[in-house]
Amino acid sequence: MSPIIADYNLGDALLTVLGIFFVVIWIWILITVLVDLFRDHELSGWAKAVWVFFLVFLPVITVLIYLIARGSGMRERAIQEQRQMQQTTDEYIRTVAGSSPVEQLHRLDELRARGAITQEEFDQMKARVLAA
Repeated sequence: MSPIIADYNLGDALLTVLGIFFVVIWIWILITVLVDLFRDHELSGWAKAVWVFFLVFLPVITVLIYLIARGSGMRERAIQEQRQMQQTTDEYIRTVAGSSPVEQLHRLDELRARGAITQEEFDQMKARVLAA
């Protein structure tokens, strides 16, 4: 009996790796198309259902048609989503790390007490904090 592994040479290993690579790329493309499909708010639910139906039953042709027909908008939708996520993150950081006017006035008072700013600068900064 010869071991099965002896029949598996370097060429077979490279073909296996290449096959796995293409399967991963294919799954990545399908996920990207599905994410873009559901990210688009201009497309109706029925249109999304039709795209998903064809993605399930004719995936290769449907992906090619989708990339040709709607590929130009994919970039814009992705950029818009990233901007929205960045704005949400920035707002959250501002609310968590931001300081209240009371804290700002307290810091200004400490700076004035240490002599780092004059009374006139303190009054100007205090007016800005209270105006905001």
